[in-house]
Amino acid sequence: MLSHGNLVANVIQAYTWIHSTISGQGDVAITPLPLYHVFSLVASCWVYLHAGVHNVLVTNPRDLPKLVDLFKTHRVKALMGVNTLFNALANNEDFAKLDHSSLKLVIAGGMALQAPVAKRWHAVTGNHIIEGYGLTETSPIVSIGLLDGQGFTGSIGLPVPCTDVAIFNDTGETLPAGEVGELCVKGPQVMQGYWQQEAETANVFWSNGWLRTGDMAKLDENGFIYIVDRKKDMITVAGFNVYPNEVEAVIASHPKVLEVGVVGVPNRITGESVMAYVVAADKSLTKTELNAFCRDNLVSYKVPRRFKFMDELPKSNVGKILRRELKS
Repeated sequence: MLSHGNLVANVIQAYTWIHSTISGQGDVAITPLPLYHVFSLVASCWVYLHAGVHNVLVTNPRDLPKLVDLFKTHRVKALMGVNTLFNALANNEDFAKLDHSSLKLVIAGGMALQAPVAKRWHAVTGNHIIEGYGLTETSPIVSIGLLDGQGFTGSIGLPVPCTDVAIFNDTGETLPAGEVGELCVKGPQVMQGYWQQEAETANVFWSNGWLRTGDMAKLDENGFIYIVDRKKDMITVAGFNVYPNEVEAVIASHPKVLEVGVVGVPNRITGESVMAYVVAADKSLTKTELNAFCRDNLVSYKVPRRFKFMDELPKSNVGKILRRELKS
């Protein structure tokens, strides 16, 4: 349950963070995500409304030619999207030919932003993608990267105003900087609870009021947050923890890879093993080549034991790769 106060607080928190880049006076934003998703509704609709921005809504972002046409028609200043969308646009020849000098605010959320995508986007547009983080239970925004033009850092930034974050272990103790544990949140945007599900609500809150996000993360000495992966997506190989995000980031850095999804599959010897589903950008790519690349860049137990090439990966309506469908 998200109250009126939760949602209004989050709009003000987000606007306070980004208002220096959008004035509302003739500024144009494109929203390529469905408004029934809380990320799009709050960050791409209500925040822009609050700022007085002209917001162009896109009904089908998978129709890439029509989306690119909107960039031809409008001098777009702000864009929020997911990693897969930025990847598709950055690899589109027509999009690459456009003048992107008007872009000032580009924010990624919904899934991890991959370094190769961020670098490719900057090479094409001259603009850096800022990574943010949130979840439905926090209305949704928890943190946003700095608007300082430094480019990809792997961090999801700092907490938005009036938000506290901490890293907890499984027994509810806070962990010091640099140690990986579960990211927990307090703030005015945190939900009231799950509708008529008291037991489930109790499961996601520590007794002292901290919301458990289900995401494994760490903080650095300056308070910047680094997401490792979803706790439930962690793969256990012979007792060693493997986070799909790390393996995906390595595979995605191969120049012949367009997209990748990594999951754990049952293995009678190690309990689980790593499997990678790959969409090739270059059809000459082979499994042998991928295996060698992974062995050069990952420790052995993190190297996928199986690779499967696909024409496309299953995605949600906002473009997030659905690992649960890859596992089914």
